[in-house]
Amino acid sequence: MLAPVARIAHRHLDVDGVRVFYRESVPDRTDAPVLLLLHGFPSGSHQFRGLMDVLGPHYRLIAPDHAGFGHTRTPDGFTFSFDRLADVTEGFVEGLGLERFVLYIFDFGAPIGLRVAERRPEWIAGLVVQNGNGYEEGLSDAARGLLSLTPGTPGAKEVIRDLLTSDGTRGQYETGVPVPELLAPESWLLDQHFLELPGRKEAQQSLIFDYHTNVERYGRWQAWLRRYAPPTLITWGRGDPFFLEAGARAYLRDLPAAELHLFDTGHFALETHLPEIAPLIAGFLDRVGESAGPPTGGGHDEAWARER
Repeated sequence: MLAPVARIAHRHLDVDGVRVFYRESVPDRTDAPVLLLLHGFPSGSHQFRGLMDVLGPHYRLIAPDHAGFGHTRTPDGFTFSFDRLADVTEGFVEGLGLERFVLYIFDFGAPIGLRVAERRPEWIAGLVVQNGNGYEEGLSDAARGLLSLTPGTPGAKEVIRDLLTSDGTRGQYETGVPVPELLAPESWLLDQHFLELPGRKEAQQSLIFDYHTNVERYGRWQAWLRRYAPPTLITWGRGDPFFLEAGARAYLRDLPAAELHLFDTGHFALETHLPEIAPLIAGFLDRVGESAGPPTGGGHDEAWARER
């Protein structure tokens, strides 16, 4: 008997002048648990196509392209910062009328998603963390080198331009992957296509220069995790050239009940280990997607204010 095939809709939603493109699965059940998928650099919502095909018949998966990525279009003068990308994501969730969902955070999607979670804790039924760093010990030397770049650093723009070449994009997929034959080349080719669009490399440069604001918020996000203790599933490619295994394990300090799974692969773990990761996510959604109640306490109570 064949497994059911997901039906995926491809839509747009206007959020304060940003034309957000997103993919959404259409499950069999109208009350299916919702998983909001936030992609990373230098990719887009297309990185979740395999996961959506597998889980889409049973769960409502929604994957937007961030501003400056994929098919999403931004107005002239848009400021590319992580705060602004979080603003757009928050407006996107409001525009869809989502009230409660599990949040999948990967790479750039982690600082975007954690900003949204900090602002709107009542939305978060649980977290799926996949190579989405929130701890200083998770930063590799390569990541720290990028963090040290500022607009005034000699040679900074050249370093970033090298990262945004086809070789740089492909390297992000292949580094740390023992069996590169499992990687579909169209993944990085599609990423590079979008990077070559007018204004995209400048947008990525702005975001890399802004990345230090994420590290500065790590303490706040760790306090948020302790305060709200969302059910959490962590899946991590331990060969990631940017975010180290130590960053995955660090989550357990603040979320001791979290479930951690490490895989012998690189940054884009879904590219090589979808058969292993998809069932973990399905089981997690079955446990928390429908039954998780609203978080205890409020985002502005005295205990939370003290931790911040």
